[in-house]
Formats: sequence, C-alpha cells, structure tokens
Amino acid sequence: MGATKRIGFTSSFPVETVFAAGNTPVDLNNIFITGEAGDMVEAAEFDGFPRNVCAWIKGLYTVGKNQFDTIVGITGGDCSNTHSLMSLYHEQGIDVIPFSFPYDKNREELDKEIRRLEKRFAVSRQQTQEAKVRLDQIRGKLIELDRMTWQDGKVTGLENHLWLVNASDFEGNPDLYETRLNDFLEEASQRAPLKADLRLGFIGVPPIIGDLYDFMQEQGAPIVFNEVQRQFAMPYLEADILDQYTCYTYPYSVFDRVKDIAEQIEARRLDGIISYTQAFCHRQIDNIILKKRLTVPTLTLEGDRPGKLDSRSRLRVESFLEMLRQ
Repeated sequence: MGATKRIGFTSSFPVETVFAAGNTPVDLNNIFITGEAGDMVEAAEFDGFPRNVCAWIKGLYTVGKNQFDTIVGITGGDCSNTHSLMSLYHEQGIDVIPFSFPYDKNREELDKEIRRLEKRFAVSRQQTQEAKVRLDQIRGKLIELDRMTWQDGKVTGLENHLWLVNASDFEGNPDLYETRLNDFLEEASQRAPLKADLRLGFIGVPPIIGDLYDFMQEQGAPIVFNEVQRQFAMPYLEADILDQYTCYTYPYSVFDRVKDIAEQIEARRLDGIISYTQAFCHRQIDNIILKKRLTVPTLTLEGDRPGKLDSRSRLRVESFLEMLRQ
C-alpha cells in the first residue's frame, strides 16, 4: 500500500479503497484540530463564512483549499453543510468525490456507493477487502487499547481519544502507525492502574475543547468510553466491508447510537455521561433523544471555537461530578 497521492476527506468513510489504490487518505479534521485551529477558523471567516456556521466546517474549508487537490466529501451521514463546502472546494479547483451513507442503512445502496469509489480509484472489491484485512490487524490492537482504558485503567481518556480518532486515516501510514501503537501498548501495559472514584463516558463528535480530558482526569473522573472515536476505529471487525460500514453507527440514526451507548454504559459500568455538542450543529437535536433514552445522569457541554474549557463549563462539570458522588 505505497502512497502516491494524498486524498483528503471530510469524515470517516471506506478508506480501504484509497489505501488499495496506493494512495494516502488524510482526515481533514485531524489536520485542523492539531494545527493552528483558531487561525484556520478566522481565515474561513475572512473568506466570507458567517459567524453562525460550525467551526469544524470552517477549519475543513481552510485545510482543504490550501493542501489538497482531491477531496472525498461525505454528503450523507455527516454534516449537512458538506454539500455547500464541496461547492466551495470545486470553486477552488479541487477535484471533489462525493460519498453518501444511505439513511436507512440499505446494503444495496451502500454497496453502490463503495463500488463508485472503487471505480473512481480503479480498484476491485477484492483489493478493497485485502486492504481491509490489513487495517483490521491494527484495529484489533485498538480494541485492546480500548479495553486497557476501561478494564485495566492503564490508558487515559485522552490517549484513548487520540489513538482511536487517528484510526480514521491511520495517520496516512498504517505500518508506521502500527509500530507506534505496538510501542505504546507495551509501555502502557507496565503502568499501575489509574486511581479514580468515578467512570465517565464521552458521547458526541470529538471535542473542539483541547483540555477537557485532562480536566476530567484531574477531577478523579476519567473518560473510559469515547463513543464516536471508538466508531472511527471500526470496533466490530466484521469480515465483509458492507457489514463493517453497516455496523458503523455514526452516519445513521440516533437510535443506532443509543443502542451502542447503552451497551457500553452497562459493560463499562459508567457513572455518568458527558454529551458533547458542537455549536450550530444539527446533531444538537439528536441530543434531545440521547438524554431521554440514556439510563445514567448526563451533562451536555457545548463547544464553539477551538480553545480551552471556559470557567462556566468547568463549574458545570464540577457540579455534575459532585452530584454523582453524592
């Protein structure tokens, strides 16, 4: 799977096809949040983005227009603003490839979408499946990393978040990513378990708030479940690629997410949930159902622009944890 071309993408999708073609998939979100995120948001606003548009979309726009010639845009199952974002990419002369997860999880429609990708990248289903087998070897190790987080207490919530979220593109180099992962797992296995009196879950899109995980750890309430990040790592290891991306909960109904979260609440013995929502995101509406259906206390936190946890949010988290302890 030697790389010949960097292919940006706006949200997790079947990266197996890109790797099978010998190219390098790159998650634009990861470049945005690990770079000068605030400057990227301001650059998009300078180009005309209104204030009341999600900061992630602004970041994806800035990253995409400056660094990529080809971008896969996830037009179904992710942000509704992606359609307009793709138009802006096209205006910048970028080759845009659409991909849509079917709303009703229809296998035939999903198969058609993946075959369109395979045709675009000139690979067969067999080649896609072969790439999947290779990536699943790494995903199996991420399942172990996740287990060490909630069962052994040897991996922090932040470490869990970073490793799983980067499984969306394996940092563009699966072999190097796996080598680093092997070293990390060996080091973490030698640690003493972390001390904590509460166990929290984090649901929703990965946060734009940079110090949230460290703050939770300091409060003695580590995050031992990262919902969406875990989904990016494809935790079910289904043999067939259609099964894999049908089990993937993020692009489908909120009720698929409710089922997955409920199972993890029980398995990981969670005391409470931090439900993160991004300002101006349509997924804030899903949060109404999530809070209604979940069986443990839930605190909703909203993030807007890149930065640290503000004083009001810190106070709300502290009050929430005090309530749980009582």
